[in-house]
Amino acid sequence: MRIPFSPPFIDESVIAEVMDTLRSGWITTGPKVMLLESLMQEFTHLPRCICVNSWTSGAQLALKWWGVGPGDEVIVPAYTYAATALVVLHAGAIPVMVDVDQDFTMDLLALSKAITSRTKAVIPVDFAGWPCNYKLIRKVLEGSSVSSLFTPGNERQALLGRPLLIADAAHSLGAQYHNRPAGLQSDIAIYSLHAVKNITTAEGGVIGLNLPAPFVNDELAEWMKINSLNGQTKDALAKLQGGGWRYDIISAGLKINMPDICAAIGIAQLRGYEKKLLPERKRIVERYCLALQAFDWAELPPVESEDTVSAYHIFPLCVRGITEMQRDHLIDLIGSLGVSVNVHFIPLPMLTLFRDRGYFIDEFPISYDKFSREITLPVYPQLTDDQVDYVVSAVIQAYDEVMGKSTEG
Repeated sequence: MRIPFSPPFIDESVIAEVMDTLRSGWITTGPKVMLLESLMQEFTHLPRCICVNSWTSGAQLALKWWGVGPGDEVIVPAYTYAATALVVLHAGAIPVMVDVDQDFTMDLLALSKAITSRTKAVIPVDFAGWPCNYKLIRKVLEGSSVSSLFTPGNERQALLGRPLLIADAAHSLGAQYHNRPAGLQSDIAIYSLHAVKNITTAEGGVIGLNLPAPFVNDELAEWMKINSLNGQTKDALAKLQGGGWRYDIISAGLKINMPDICAAIGIAQLRGYEKKLLPERKRIVERYCLALQAFDWAELPPVESEDTVSAYHIFPLCVRGITEMQRDHLIDLIGSLGVSVNVHFIPLPMLTLFRDRGYFIDEFPISYDKFSREITLPVYPQLTDDQVDYVVSAVIQAYDEVMGKSTEG
């Protein structure tokens, strides 16, 4: 049996929506993007949603609006994909890395210690579908000690009076925190619609706005849309309306808009997400948990608690009592049995770009420990129960072979 890691979910509804776009004669930013934004607002309960061409570009735009620049600091976890920190570098600012807790999300004590007068934003990362502890993060950011330390660099920052809370929600579309969509806990939540995510547009992202008063999210949404299209006052569809060709460039924007041809995929998937695709992911994750909980070497990820529910994006299995080299051997053996697995993620300080900038993995012991023992098992709606059981059997067989040899040695 061969089981790929994360093929896209493409059914007839997706094909029909894409074909409708192709037949319409309009494939760049237009009515499909507007519909997807509306559907995302409805699903997430966020005041406004803006489609862009990736999570990365959405985060860049958010930091640009906030005025992050040279000399500023943005706090990120050491255990995340590189894009979380790269957007800070692109802004000319300094990524300040902190370790994670046992659930893979940002360590709150480390966060509180990392805040300085130069801290302009914090980007906690929801991991594998599991949301961060936003209640406590907000308690840190809204506390008097942080407020007194905060040094605004512009009028927007002064208006908020604290670091901006940007949720890296790339993994957590559909997650619940305190019985509400998790994105509602942040000032700005940014989702990824990359090919391997729960909902895809092939490539894409969504900026979800949730700024408190006196900020006006509708006004910010218009700023975002203009600045996702080179600072141009009209998109291509608006320019084609009768006599509407004249436009203006009012700011040095980016070119990061999402085209309709991509939005069409996301529209079809999002319409079936809550009742079909998300329950299928839950089925798979629960089956993994049920099968693996009998083994004391299997450290299972959090998926549900009294007030938090995962979006079941991936299944990060940590194997107790092994080294990084043994983990790598396990992955090779599992692959030889026809099962594709992955690792989420290589911690940032282990990557050349960041290591050369003076970040050292020894300073983030939990991040390294989790990484060294983590194997990501496949989760996608097409997986059958038999396939899930085969994945589990492959993991068990590989573990027995690696650890049996280790014991004999």
